[in-house]
Amino acid sequence: MSAGVCRAAAIAMAGLDGTLVQVEAGVSNQLPGFAIIGLPDTALAEAKQRVRVATQQAGFSLTDRFLTVNLSPAALPKQGSGFDLAIALSALAASAQLPAHRLGDVVHIGELSLDGDLRRPPGLLSAVLAAQRLGCQQVMVPAACAREASLVTGIEVIAADSLRGAVQWHRGEAGSWRVVTAETETTDRQNGLAGSTGTIGADDISDVVGQAAAIEALVVAAAGRHHLSMVGPPGAGKTLLASRLTSILPDLNDDESITVSSIASLGGASLTELVRRPPFESPHHSASKVAIIGGGDARGVHPGSITRACHGVLFLDEAPEFSRDVLDGLRKPLESGVIEIHRAKVHAVLPARMQVVIAANPCPCGNADSINSAQPCVCTPHQRRRYLARLSGPLMDRIDLRLHVRRVPNILLAHDEQPRPTSMQLRQRVVAARARASERLKDTPWRTNGELKGSWLRAPATRLSRSATAVLDAAYSRGAISMRGYDRVLRLAWTVADLADK
Repeated sequence: MSAGVCRAAAIAMAGLDGTLVQVEAGVSNQLPGFAIIGLPDTALAEAKQRVRVATQQAGFSLTDRFLTVNLSPAALPKQGSGFDLAIALSALAASAQLPAHRLGDVVHIGELSLDGDLRRPPGLLSAVLAAQRLGCQQVMVPAACAREASLVTGIEVIAADSLRGAVQWHRGEAGSWRVVTAETETTDRQNGLAGSTGTIGADDISDVVGQAAAIEALVVAAAGRHHLSMVGPPGAGKTLLASRLTSILPDLNDDESITVSSIASLGGASLTELVRRPPFESPHHSASKVAIIGGGDARGVHPGSITRACHGVLFLDEAPEFSRDVLDGLRKPLESGVIEIHRAKVHAVLPARMQVVIAANPCPCGNADSINSAQPCVCTPHQRRRYLARLSGPLMDRIDLRLHVRRVPNILLAHDEQPRPTSMQLRQRVVAARARASERLKDTPWRTNGELKGSWLRAPATRLSRSATAVLDAAYSRGAISMRGYDRVLRLAWTVADLADK
């Protein structure tokens, strides 16, 4: 018996953006068979075997005629195993084994195991967010990741343990399903049933010894969300300083937390609460351009390190050792805050609003300009220039703060008795400075000084007096700095003033 063409809703993801897909199933008078059409990738095309075995294990049987599943819009490439649940339910409805009137109103997200259980597909939180943005009212997900789906407000979450539970809900029967609300999941988390993804680690900036100027530079960078470069010999503490930057950054606001959590959900682990602390990414210098910038192919969009570091810190240690393509690929994201992936069948825009911290040795051997080094530098001036020239001028022109870090002298190590500021104390200064900037910029699209455009900095209502910018004007007139450098100094000046409450 056939119920005609039945449609179930699903979500096709391209990066963090989603498109509503109608999974259409219909039977025809042909020899028994199963076909999926509509530009599926390999994992999606293999759903035929998963759906057939899972339905049998759940106690159902597909039609004994030819079953065709169409993924509409057909011209949109679709990837992954998250369509399994929608395919199975639409196929069962087409063979008149469950009512089809609610299939198109509920977004179905889930991968089927061979025994009929539901598993979490990668990017579940992003898919639920996409469904909510598209105006959907209900979403059905595997029960194992119900807490993750409940992090999205404004959409009802139906959690099903298995394909049988999903069928029972559509039939209006009691069974292995439940309706999840944000309130119930919040109560569970408060009772200790959920882990934490946003706690602050044990790493504290008080671990840094004898680098008062560098720590103050980190505070300025954190307060204004400025990019930072550090040049110094090995052992000066560049990596330690960079790793402590996130400890003095404020917690993420709601919008930033949703974005960072969506990016984190693209991995295999299920989230139990929103990420509230800024992420930290430190790729190795041998990483490819796709690994750092991101890319895409027939299997979908692959976010790189700059996207995973969104609203956090991207640390490039030994920066001159990175390939030139990787370093130059950072220039546009530093300006726009997004990265665009263009391929033959893939186009996606991924967020990339991160702080970049660059660390480099002063020369290939690392001992140039080192005061307390037992090994003098053996590099020629040409080698030094060539080494640092790998960091191109256009890239460095986008770095607001440039710091020269030296090794800590022995006398400072021996007399380091004064109490050092903790990350919590410095974070309070950063939060206060950002609050002042946010209040000043409340009528603009920006909230930190590092985002300010030159048109705002030099506008009649906000520009500084000629006497205040006399040194800058002279430097610009003789070509010592570019217009971008001119604006960079003004942005830093605003941040220093906010930290000083001026």
